Amino acid sequence: MATSARSIASLTLSFGLVNVPVRLYSATEPGADIRFNLLDKDGSRLKQQYVNERTKKVVERKDMVKGYEVEDNQFVLFTAEELKQLEEGSSHVIEIVSFVPQASIDPLYYDKSYLLAPDKRGEKPYALLAEALRQSGRCALAKWAWKAKQYVAQVRANDDGLILQQLRYAAEVRSLADLDIPKATVSKPELQLALQLVDQIAADHFDPEQFHDEERARVLAAIDEKVRGRKIVASSREEHGAVAGGQVIDLMDALRASLGARPAKSAKAAKAPAAKVTELAAAPARKAAKRAAPEPEAAPRRRAQK
Repeated sequence: MATSARSIASLTLSFGLVNVPVRLYSATEPGADIRFNLLDKDGSRLKQQYVNERTKKVVERKDMVKGYEVEDNQFVLFTAEELKQLEEGSSHVIEIVSFVPQASIDPLYYDKSYLLAPDKRGEKPYALLAEALRQSGRCALAKWAWKAKQYVAQVRANDDGLILQQLRYAAEVRSLADLDIPKATVSKPELQLALQLVDQIAADHFDPEQFHDEERARVLAAIDEKVRGRKIVASSREEHGAVAGGQVIDLMDALRASLGARPAKSAKAAKAPAAKVTELAAAPARKAAKRAAPEPEAAPRRRAQK
């Protein structure tokens, strides 16, 4: 963990008669977004103000109160002290209620994630819980009240320690079943080509260092150009995945063309029966590529005079 990491809270993981004192850390680093300030045309900063809807007068922050709308335009008001009392109902105990197979929780339910580290005198029970989760292939489901809201949370172990993952409630997650996705039949040759394509670009593990925010880099480069006094030129990048002229390519042709466009990952992809499938795909792939390629421009008959 980076030395700059600061603990958010001191909590206790509780299961049975075992209490594990832990410290809570944010699992993500804020500040990655590029933010632009709103300015007037002369470069002056703009100040946001709150205006009374009825009197049109500006209201200072010290005069503001928070209210909950119980009916149309009818509010119950809360002072800052009353809101603070609601937050004081938070618990410092993360109560584990069950242990379930880690693969049984769909990532759709994942919300904000935190890192857990052992607090004073918590090293041994922390290590014991983490190893028990690793050996069993299970994770813990827990209840946790935090800042006037109760959460259901997952506690899982990786090679380095414990992760606390806030989970969404069932009512907060949409289901694919609600979208009425039409069923489509897939032929055996189509599936065989698709599996070959998967194998061709397969990787053994996820490497987060492999991916970088190219859009952020492009915007920062444009900002640097502005700083150096140069004009920003509109991007001429191509839209990936678009077919020129709205052309519809047959699924089999698209799979074959995809296989022909990438080099084989290893000798494994050249073994039978994959080699036989590649041979069958070669000729249609060339035809599909030829149909998709634009016609070359005719070369001028003579060089233009200077």
